[in-house]
Amino acid sequence: MTPNLDTKPFLDVLAGTRRTVPPLWMMRQAGRYLPEYREVRAKAGGFLNMCFTPELAAEVTLQPIRRFEFDAAIIFSDILVIPYALGRNVAFEAGEGPRLDPLDTPEGIAELKQDADFRQLEPVFEALRRVRAALAPEIALIGFCGAPWTVATYMVAGHGTPDQAPARLLAYRHPQTFAKIIDTLVENSVRYLIGQLDAGADALQIFDTWAGVLPVREFQRWSIEPTRRIVEGVRKQRPGAKIIGFPRGAGALLPAYVAATGVDAVSIDWAAEPELIRRDVQSKVAVQGNLDPLALIAGGSALDAAIDEVLANYASGRLIFNLGHGIQPETPIAHVEQMVKRVRAFGG
Repeated sequence: MTPNLDTKPFLDVLAGTRRTVPPLWMMRQAGRYLPEYREVRAKAGGFLNMCFTPELAAEVTLQPIRRFEFDAAIIFSDILVIPYALGRNVAFEAGEGPRLDPLDTPEGIAELKQDADFRQLEPVFEALRRVRAALAPEIALIGFCGAPWTVATYMVAGHGTPDQAPARLLAYRHPQTFAKIIDTLVENSVRYLIGQLDAGADALQIFDTWAGVLPVREFQRWSIEPTRRIVEGVRKQRPGAKIIGFPRGAGALLPAYVAATGVDAVSIDWAAEPELIRRDVQSKVAVQGNLDPLALIAGGSALDAAIDEVLANYASGRLIFNLGHGIQPETPIAHVEQMVKRVRAFGG
């Protein structure tokens, strides 16, 4: 297909067009590697304050666009705002990550609210409206949510663990009880994503950061099926919504995920096997990724080689250039500039 140069390159790829120069953005691009972000964070008085103060959330969303002219901005928020709106205590402690009251017994889960208070999420929608108004027409705006499995792992344990064993054990021991958490997250995530589209998001991403810890049967039940329901639920009300899935660590299960969920693109981590992805994934949907964030930290010739490898593996098909996970706080800005320059020069 011939690209329409009046449209957004990022959306072109999601809609079926291969761009000679792949559109480019980075997961966690609004973050601690930027001094201007750290300045706003210091004044905000806490992470959730930034998420729920529209002018601050909009500002840090736009900061990397001003610096690097990425093809997409992703709204600054967090995957745990849904549990927060469900009445769970959520806090972020410096150097410790998120902290929630554990939801780890059948009795506690029975008390879980079914409907989130979407008044608490209105600041996210307002931030989206502000960013959309400020972005150039050719730059896409991405909304997102956490996948039910990943969000549930934090709700059950109350924090992140190396292999999210608390949620896995609860799902084995009390599958019907665990399914109540998943069902609640599915229904509220659909509403949340539709709200983001209505506020100006051009596309959506569903982050399943902990999908890779699940065996095949559990991956089907707790990662694929809830994501399929979210995609179906969003498109029932907003036909044509463009949705990217990111089941991190899914590996050989990615083709099944793509076939079952109906996503328009799948984000792949840096360990993905290129031949499998080209043959069984990229032949069906767009691929997003998959530069190792540590290569971005390393810089120099190692970074150039890693960028070239991603392009060699995937740029012959539909590719959105990105990292295999989020940018790390210690990443030098000069290395991001090096990456942008090299990707932009591709095919030129």
